[in-house]
Amino acid sequence: MMQAIEIEGAEVILPGGIERVSVRIEGGQITGLDVAREGARVIDATGCLLAPALVDIHGDAFERQLMPRPGVFFPVETALLETDRQLAGNGIATAFHALTLSWEPGLRSVAHGRQITEALAALAPRFAVENRVQLRWETFCFEAIPLIEQMLAGPLTPSVAFNDHTTMGLLSPEVPLQERPFDQVPDYPITDMHSAAFAKKMEKRAARADIPVAEFVALMRDTWAKRDEVPAAIARVAEAARAAGASMLSHDDTQVETRAYYRDLGSRVSEFPMNLRTAEAARAAGDHIIFGAPNVLRGGSHIGSPGAAEMVSAGLCDILASDYYYPAMLAAVARLHAEGRGALQDLWKLVSTNPARASNLPDRGEIAPGQRADLVLLDWPEGAAPQVLMTLSAGRVAHGVGRFGAV
Repeated sequence: MMQAIEIEGAEVILPGGIERVSVRIEGGQITGLDVAREGARVIDATGCLLAPALVDIHGDAFERQLMPRPGVFFPVETALLETDRQLAGNGIATAFHALTLSWEPGLRSVAHGRQITEALAALAPRFAVENRVQLRWETFCFEAIPLIEQMLAGPLTPSVAFNDHTTMGLLSPEVPLQERPFDQVPDYPITDMHSAAFAKKMEKRAARADIPVAEFVALMRDTWAKRDEVPAAIARVAEAARAAGASMLSHDDTQVETRAYYRDLGSRVSEFPMNLRTAEAARAAGDHIIFGAPNVLRGGSHIGSPGAAEMVSAGLCDILASDYYYPAMLAAVARLHAEGRGALQDLWKLVSTNPARASNLPDRGEIAPGQRADLVLLDWPEGAAPQVLMTLSAGRVAHGVGRFGAV
């Protein structure tokens, strides 16, 4: 049994505001605010800011540890341990790794996905923070369904994200990406799969799959031929996710019809909606809406989708995810606060309370008695970037700088 800890002297982000209170931790939980020390080990955090640790609902930066260059793979165990270190160092105590399960060979193949899920399970006792999985399922990849069903029965329930980069990749160049029709419409406008332009477009995906472009294009054509089987596969996966109590997300929604289709299957999270009307429809229905934290830092989307900062101000974004860059979550909150887009305690919910609730994790995301002691201690001078001094995961030190590394 770990000795109780009392963190004193910090300004603390609470659900309703920021106050200077002490926080007591016992048995991996927050057990009281401003209560007696009673033998607890005291951590003096005077001059610091204490906040709920970050919950990353979608992050695929781990792929850069696995394959930092096209076709250059590193050992899975080494890559995942390094990813865990980066998470802790950025104040993230719960991470849903966006693990793509695709019909593509290579990095995003089902075989590689199985290898990663097995490694995550084996490494769990050694991880500093909680590494979970978002099963980012390509809906044409029927061979992934047994792995999805197996993962849904596991000890750390994953989330399930419905992706269709097949249909997206085949979209006619005459139709803007942000306006593509619902994936299952009969007359979906596709490009010429035999053209030189399409082969050029598929070069990066072929490199990621580590196969020649011509072979990738042929595989794309064969995959598209299975389109009629997709709705039944989606229904099967959604049924399994509902039975497991897993959060479900739809990815890159472009139509109100798309969001409604997945909502009817039990998906209440719209991940990166690609135009304003779809985000507004999601909000009207009470769905959670995710945008990428890098979008905030870069001042907009790199593919022309809505600007995340503007969506926050409009009340059309309640979750910011790391997407492809772990430091972006904390830095995005700092930028939004500097721009006056909300009170800090409200902006912080974008990276803590809201992603936890959307992920069906009611035990974390706030500093309150009974919550998991997932906390981040920050040095945040006026006008400067915040620095993570300490990250606690279920009351244990996952990351510490200077004197906070020895507590």
